[in-house]
Amino acid sequence: MAALVAPVTALRRAAAIAGLIALQGAAFAAPLGSVRLEQLPQAWHDELGHPVALTGLGTHRVVLTMAYARCHRICPNTLRQLEQLQQVLDGRGEDADFVIVGYDPETEDAATWRAFRARHGLNRGNWHFLSGSRGDTEKLARQLGFDFWKYDEHVMHDAQVLVFDAHGLLTAALAPGTRDWPAAP
Repeated sequence: MAALVAPVTALRRAAAIAGLIALQGAAFAAPLGSVRLEQLPQAWHDELGHPVALTGLGTHRVVLTMAYARCHRICPNTLRQLEQLQQVLDGRGEDADFVIVGYDPETEDAATWRAFRARHGLNRGNWHFLSGSRGDTEKLARQLGFDFWKYDEHVMHDAQVLVFDAHGLLTAALAPGTRDWPAAP
């Protein structure tokens, strides 16, 4: 019986910490106006295996988050909110690139993101699912305030979305507690 208590307690502790981070998501974000897309790592590959630089995405707003392809709760909820934001921007006639950077480059390759994209019906050309090196992934997360760590075989992470304007400047940070996502960008 004692052997079961320790793993259950550790799982509860990890879940509680992840929950606190998810609730506070934007508290970890980089200060608005302090980061530009060109300051971030640029060596990424998309879900087709093509090289992608964040600065090469276009001349309109970039909505960026990090995700874990095997996540069953936080990431699917964030993606639903991003889809709603996409609909609002479409209704306004505004363009944006939606960028999802994988937390776990050892398991999230182009094929993983292709399957993820298909499974979630995210087929628009302005959605980009990116993988990079472990070093670039950690640097991006650190620069933008995404907190994550591996626990057993899972990635524990927060939930936040950052919006960069057409000039590549960080202008908005959205978290689960942000009341009106469409009004923020």
